[in-house]
Amino acid sequence: MPKQTTKSAVNTASPLAGLPENAWLLLDNQLCFALYSASLTMTKVYKPLLAKFGVTYPQYLVLLVLWEQDKRTVSELGDRLFLDSGTLTPLLKRLEALNYIRRERDSADERRVFVSLTTEGRRLQKQALAVPQQICGASQCSLATLMSLTEQLTSLRASLASHVENEKS
Repeated sequence: MPKQTTKSAVNTASPLAGLPENAWLLLDNQLCFALYSASLTMTKVYKPLLAKFGVTYPQYLVLLVLWEQDKRTVSELGDRLFLDSGTLTPLLKRLEALNYIRRERDSADERRVFVSLTTEGRRLQKQALAVPQQICGASQCSLATLMSLTEQLTSLRASLASHVENEKS
């Protein structure tokens, strides 16, 4: 719930109607900061859990995508994870060095690179099954609450992405 400091004139046409103007710029009233700080904290919770496997959080995300469907192109991975190839390529190189994935150029189109799990990468999936359960416990939220939050954040991301696309045109 946004914190209010003092009453002042409010532009009723604003979506922030009801908040005094001086409350609009308080850090604790910013959705962006709540998301940012929650993301940082979530990553800190994941760090020791993933260290057991020698992977970082972004590398774990790549593995999650490949566990859903193996043999994806780098482009597909980037689209799914909202990452550009400049960010993704070093992650993939490190996962390949750990022998969790392999990268292969498409023989029909050298520009396309396929990413696949190795036997070791598939084996890691079984070990990683405990991670989501530990995150759920650390959150101290019910499964229903976590699923609702995920749904709401996914919807928010879609709305913001749509806004960004509309601003481009």
